[in-house]
Amino acid sequence: MTPTKEQALELSPTSQGEESDTALSGPAEPEPQPGLDGQPVRWFDADRTESYTRTVPFQEQHDTSVEFFYNPLTLTALASGLVVLAYIAMTQDVLEEGRDKRRVGIYAAIASFLMFAMIQFRDGPFIRPHPVFWRMILGVNLLYELALVFLLFQDLNTARQMMTYIDSNLGVPLPEKSYAEDCTLHASTLWNAMDIFCVAHTLGWFGKAMILRDYWFCWILSIAFELAEYSLQHQLPNFAECWWDHWILDVLVCNWLGTYLGMKLCQYLEVKPYEWRGFRQTRGLRPKAKRVLKQFSPSDFTAFKWGTATDFLHFSTVVLLLAVFLAAELNPFYLKSLLWMEPDHPIIVLRLVFVFLCALPAVRELYQYINDPRRAVRMGQHVWLLLATIVTELLAITKWGKGQYPVPLPSTVKWGWILGSTLLVMYPTVQFGVPAVRKYLYKTKRTNKAKAQ
Repeated sequence: MTPTKEQALELSPTSQGEESDTALSGPAEPEPQPGLDGQPVRWFDADRTESYTRTVPFQEQHDTSVEFFYNPLTLTALASGLVVLAYIAMTQDVLEEGRDKRRVGIYAAIASFLMFAMIQFRDGPFIRPHPVFWRMILGVNLLYELALVFLLFQDLNTARQMMTYIDSNLGVPLPEKSYAEDCTLHASTLWNAMDIFCVAHTLGWFGKAMILRDYWFCWILSIAFELAEYSLQHQLPNFAECWWDHWILDVLVCNWLGTYLGMKLCQYLEVKPYEWRGFRQTRGLRPKAKRVLKQFSPSDFTAFKWGTATDFLHFSTVVLLLAVFLAAELNPFYLKSLLWMEPDHPIIVLRLVFVFLCALPAVRELYQYINDPRRAVRMGQHVWLLLATIVTELLAITKWGKGQYPVPLPSTVKWGWILGSTLLVMYPTVQFGVPAVRKYLYKTKRTNKAKAQ
């Protein structure tokens, strides 16, 4: 009995009783997939129907459990935004004569840009609580970068004057505070050192643990920041702290506690089962409310394994990430010193909060770009923009800081940085360079021997 076409398709090419061209001619080479394994996407690939050539919409790729919030509402948002904009711009009850309309105009422009960002920007790696939230975070980062680029072309006095447009109380020199006046180790001095900044330290390292998701990375960054404070206290007097403030209060108490709690939360999220039920499939008011609250929890959680000692690429990535984190930590101290802002000023606090929110998807994108280059064929938008923001801050600090810090670099600090830089160069040379040279020489020797034979 001759098998039908469907039955023939189900049989293996090498099944008994069936002739197979594959068995005679050998296994066929897989067809190259455009866009994967380095294969270019050509013009005639546009009409292909394979799964790897199709752009999967967000609604099909992810579980849109709360369906209403994932429906496209671009025209509705445009109409609503224009109605609100027209009302504010045209109604005299809102803008009375004689009031400063420039500030409201700037706010309206920022809101319009953020609405465009929320609707039209690309999705990042996170989908909770909603991709729109992370698009807005990217939009805020872009606005901050544009503001930094504008300020970069101003001199320091002009930048200080412009800051008064945001807060009229700014523009006044502030005295620098030193924390190394009484370094006697007593219970009273420790208690007096406990202030709101200790809570900020703990929360900050809790956030860094959530971003980096690695104990050793957090410990190295914590010690490196304290060494940076030692190195820069000749420029910023508030970096001058007692030894026990550096290593006991900061590293062993605040930083360790924040890192420990953050890593415990990471471990919980790593092993937590993620099973999502749709909002309509959930019965009862209380389960529905619980389902809505779960929308603010991660959709999944990836444990980071940076692999610092595996190869030179991972080592370079970790060193670069460490340098960027240190710069992001030190930049606000210099900015508040140059622009005359208190440490607890709302601008400084908002900057720290938004950099934390921007770093969450940025580090995830960097990790995926380094460890999964087949899927992440280019660096993500969050990490690209955040790196540009940190570098622009450094450029502004370098420009405005000329002549502001006349005290030269101490010789001990200079020799310390030279020693650290030497060790940083020697480690990858011994770990990766020497084995690579040995492998190359061995391969060359075998090749020459084979040619001689």
